[in-house]
Amino acid sequence: MAERKASVERNTLETQVKVEINLDGTGQAHFDIGVPFLEHMLDQIARHGLIDLNIHCKGDLHIDDHHTVEDVGITLGQAFARAIGDKKGIRRYGHAYVPLDEALSRVVIDFSGRPGLHMHVDFTRASVGGFDVDLFMEFFQGFVNHAQVTLHIDNLRGVNTHHQIETVFKAFGRALRMAVEEDPRMTGMMPSTKGCL
Repeated sequence: MAERKASVERNTLETQVKVEINLDGTGQAHFDIGVPFLEHMLDQIARHGLIDLNIHCKGDLHIDDHHTVEDVGITLGQAFARAIGDKKGIRRYGHAYVPLDEALSRVVIDFSGRPGLHMHVDFTRASVGGFDVDLFMEFFQGFVNHAQVTLHIDNLRGVNTHHQIETVFKAFGRALRMAVEEDPRMTGMMPSTKGCL
């Protein structure tokens, strides 16, 4: 089996981001981003997706978190696209439901080659620990555009905003794990009737 790893750097006047990823990892993660709540959520992706992630970002946090969060999403999406290669033999689709106390979220993903984000989360608060929760839309939009996936995110219920967000990221990690997993019945085959994705 070929290694499914990638290292991607993105440098702009606003941020300098480096992402290293191993799709067949054990959930090891290291982050140096400067946005603790984002790092906590990225750790959910690694742990629940069994994806090794190493992300460093130096961003213009003196302005706000926006550029950092968006550009980490963009660069992570680029790393996924590179690591997954031609997509032959993968399951392609992934889905997960994850509860956390009163909160429940569902995430469904398709490595379709067509970017599309449908996110329905009615946050009960505008921020968690000083983090603007609206920025998660920017993170997922950046990821979707550059990983070229269709992503549906639904928080089905929840009162505690931290719980709402954490269930989304845990479900996202588990859906990713399912979608990128190699299907032994599809070895060398493209999971599409079009012959390409």
